[in-house]
Amino acid sequence: MTSISSARASTFLMVDDHELVRLGVRALLNSQASPSGSAVNVLEAGSLCEALALYERHKDAIDLVLLDLALPDTRGLNGLTTFRERHPDARIVVISGIGTSGLAQDWLAQAVLAAGADAFLPKTASLREVVSLVRACGLSGGAVGHLPLTSNEPPHADRSLPERASETLSPRHLSVFQLILEGKNNREIAEALHLSEGTVKNYVSTILLRLEVRSRAQLISSLR
Repeated sequence: MTSISSARASTFLMVDDHELVRLGVRALLNSQASPSGSAVNVLEAGSLCEALALYERHKDAIDLVLLDLALPDTRGLNGLTTFRERHPDARIVVISGIGTSGLAQDWLAQAVLAAGADAFLPKTASLREVVSLVRACGLSGGAVGHLPLTSNEPPHADRSLPERASETLSPRHLSVFQLILEGKNNREIAEALHLSEGTVKNYVSTILLRLEVRSRAQLISSLR
């Protein structure tokens, strides 16, 4: 882990349980220092618990959090929602390999933005695309503001359903919906989110009702 220097530097918190991913992002960030020549510091965490502790210690220095969703101590979107609840002023880019198909990826992007992320970047993007997004924040420590989806617009022309979902579904409902898109049945969703099958059934029924569709099949076909 790179230590924080005394001079003002851009500091990023990379949260991913895969060491090679953390090393790759850190190497690219360090190799592309800001034009002003200021240093780049990258703090690393392999779990949500570790990330929250690091952010608490260094929150005055950290400019941006790069957060993976699939951590050992998280399920669905609860890593993002927990981080946002604990640190509402944190600026967070979600980097995820969940839902790599176009349909699921579009929905996941909408879900993480609705849950409070500043931007979403799929792991199917190259590491250089990750760095390009981070550089948009200003490696000199400038303000991040609201970052756009890296794809600019989802490939599906009709975005009314995702927009409705973002407005009407809670983060927990969006987590369940994400797993529906991945083809998981109620039992598998219950296991993934540590819920009872009855609770999942209720969530699914609520999702279908709020999105005004009658079945999972109709829901999926509505997004094609």
